[in-house]
Amino acid sequence: MKVGMRILFICLAAAAFAQGFSQSLKPASLFTDNMVLQQGRKNPVWGTAAEGEKITVEMNGKKASAQVRDGKWMVRLPRMKQGGPYTMTISCAAEKIELKNVLVGEVWVASGQSNMEWTLINARNADTEIAAAKYPNIRFFTVEKAASIKPLDQVKGTWQECNPKNAASFSAVAYFFARKLHVDDGLNIGIIHTSWGGTPAEAWTDEATLAVDPELASLLGPLEAFKSSSGLGLKELEKKMNRWEAFWDTVFQDTEKLKAGWASPGVDLSEWEDADVPKSGSILGSMDGVVWYRRDVDIPESWQGRDLILKLGAIDDYDITYFNGNEVGRIYKDTPGWYLVPREYVIPAALVRPGKNTVAVRIADNWLGGGFGGDPNLMKIFPAEGPETEVVNLSGIWKSRLEFKFDNAKHPARPEQSNESQISTLLYNAMIHPLVPYGIRGAIWYQGESNASQYIQYRRLFPTMIRNWRRAWGIGDFPFYYVQLANYMQRYDSPTESEWAGLREAQTMTLKLKNTGMAVIIDVGEAADIHPRNKQDVGKRLALWAESKDYGVKQEYSGPLFKKMKVKDGKAIVEFDHAKGGLVVQGDGQAKGFAIAGQDGKFVWADAVIDGNKVILSSPEVKAPAAVRYGWANNPDVNLYNKAGLPASPFRMDVE
Repeated sequence: MKVGMRILFICLAAAAFAQGFSQSLKPASLFTDNMVLQQGRKNPVWGTAAEGEKITVEMNGKKASAQVRDGKWMVRLPRMKQGGPYTMTISCAAEKIELKNVLVGEVWVASGQSNMEWTLINARNADTEIAAAKYPNIRFFTVEKAASIKPLDQVKGTWQECNPKNAASFSAVAYFFARKLHVDDGLNIGIIHTSWGGTPAEAWTDEATLAVDPELASLLGPLEAFKSSSGLGLKELEKKMNRWEAFWDTVFQDTEKLKAGWASPGVDLSEWEDADVPKSGSILGSMDGVVWYRRDVDIPESWQGRDLILKLGAIDDYDITYFNGNEVGRIYKDTPGWYLVPREYVIPAALVRPGKNTVAVRIADNWLGGGFGGDPNLMKIFPAEGPETEVVNLSGIWKSRLEFKFDNAKHPARPEQSNESQISTLLYNAMIHPLVPYGIRGAIWYQGESNASQYIQYRRLFPTMIRNWRRAWGIGDFPFYYVQLANYMQRYDSPTESEWAGLREAQTMTLKLKNTGMAVIIDVGEAADIHPRNKQDVGKRLALWAESKDYGVKQEYSGPLFKKMKVKDGKAIVEFDHAKGGLVVQGDGQAKGFAIAGQDGKFVWADAVIDGNKVILSSPEVKAPAAVRYGWANNPDVNLYNKAGLPASPFRMDVE
């Protein structure tokens, strides 16, 4: 998970922001062309202008006005039904702003860490999904990553229509959630996507909320240290960061190996190593540096004289890509979200020849892991004109060679205060606070991996964060639907302890909070990848909750949830909710993943027999069952579902 970014001392920039806007009419950054306003609510619209001005906002025959106080204004437009597109006008005595192509519909905030950030281009069947993403009444506002010591009033971003050009960079989970609500329920959907990979829940919770809770106040320790060091040395930290970035600018632009011909066909490869790309196509995982990759590709004679498209998937961090020794494209830090951007370059027809051609990629990574990171199916080359029927896949064995390895003792180190995304409150201040009080229906959330080792604390932290957001918006207990952690990591032959199972338990316990819902995805994970490519089922299962709870659709929306257990005749009988019509197993055989224990707490696998909405468990090794677990592992082998095809949530009912 890429979490490093340039330190953002936005607490200083915010003051300049406000000062710069105080003399002219300007709406807050959330209000742009293509936006979606929440139907059925009084929608706040706000911004800055000259002191004392009267600001009037009009749209769809609705009007509201307010006076500017302390350089700021806010109106609340009267309620509207779904519709559009409309034009919103914001005016004062001397100025008028028009925002075009505005919809009224349903607005959801989508937040969390990298599995929410994960883009559609990196999801399963990405090319097909992107080509079909023609939904102009779905709109996305993607919040640019930022961190701040103080609460901010602005975010960077703009509303975009959903089309094949834009959709590749959308959050995949949020897209599939939005698509189901739009296609199945006829809703205009606006998604405000604000997430950051590798981040803990406390980073998304405000300081006051953590401070008043004795069990969570300790999480503010790193924040206080960050404030102290930042406050005393902002300029020095900025200098260090500038030195570090200038060093990597030099590294990236180094032409010595280019002069040596490493990109050219026919180079001596005797010192190069094999690399399985993208599966293990990086020796950057445990180091920072620059690595080259090369492979030859056979071009059909029919491709001669035609422009080609070269796709390489996402590359972390930067690349320069060559075809037959000629540069065909590069992405550096001036490209937003460079480490998630799928590489797609045009190869001019003049460079294409029948037979053997050489693709070379120079990758520079300067923070955490790096290298090729996309789906193998996205690595390909094909003619630019016509359908992608003639395709050469580029995944597999490449040659690789190290050019440069970063040495912390010799080279300028990244400043210590660069872990801002991990620190309590900083992301709330910069990426949630500026969104309030924009009109929303609710929120969807996919996070927890970064808190797994503190799963007991998460039982309190997660619902506390949800209450924090609800208080901030001030619209009551709005819907908050979240994703339970997927199966991941090594699978064991015997029952075992698991931090990830503990985090899933904490997520399940959060269902006690009003208007919450949990999408169980214990069946879509991948043992070797913390980012499951199947984001379709994730978005769909989140949408089932929204459809059922918010939009009046009568359907099953949850997988089976543990209800109660009793012991009879040496067997444990477990009863489930959300099992109307009876439980079923996927595939042949009996239900898997159940373990039982006696008073000694030693768990063994159980024989499981389904009886309606109950599962009867037994084992010759346990004469008097006292505890039951299901799916209690990082990557459990489980197959229990309800008739709606939704998987049962892992749980435990242990000896106390």
